[in-house]
Amino acid sequence: MKKFIINNCMNYIKKYNDYDEGKLKEIEYGLTSIYLTSYKLIIICVISLLLGIFKDVLIFMILFNIIRTTAFGLHATKSWICLVSSTIIFIEIPILCRNIDINIYVKIIICILNIIFIFKNSPADTYKRPIVNKKRRLVYKTISTLIVITFSFIAVLINNNFISNCLILSSILENCLISPCVYKLFKLPYNNYITFLQNHPDFLNN
Repeated sequence: MKKFIINNCMNYIKKYNDYDEGKLKEIEYGLTSIYLTSYKLIIICVISLLLGIFKDVLIFMILFNIIRTTAFGLHATKSWICLVSSTIIFIEIPILCRNIDINIYVKIIICILNIIFIFKNSPADTYKRPIVNKKRRLVYKTISTLIVITFSFIAVLINNNFISNCLILSSILENCLISPCVYKLFKLPYNNYITFLQNHPDFLNN
């Protein structure tokens, strides 16, 4: 099904546009990402509706993706692994957020650690999409850190246990996904922009 949809989209694009091979690969990668994301979202939404936690799941996913947009992080090497892991994470964590009560002092400690680690490790790229531009990396790091600082202040001050937990756990989840230890655990390369620049020494001169 995936190949059928992607191939038809690519044939249509090739028919009406004169893109080079590099551009076509970039478009195909984007279309594949959109397809997999849509497929994954549909399954997660259906399960959450059946469990009666759609609103909780939606809130957590939105908060998590706000951080994910600039901090990035590792991706599963296979689509089925991504589907299974995402379904478990986005169903189980909102349930956890609804049922746990974190002490205010523990919240403060966790928030401080979240800020430190997001500043230290973001943005974390992948070997397929290295973040080569130094200025862009700095912008992503700054925005990611400001987001987690904002999340932390709200989490500590808000009088809503579920939202507070979502803000904290979404930050923890993102910190896990950008951690060099987690990259190493899954045997994935870290700081991929360094490897890219080493293999393409003339890139910065272009």
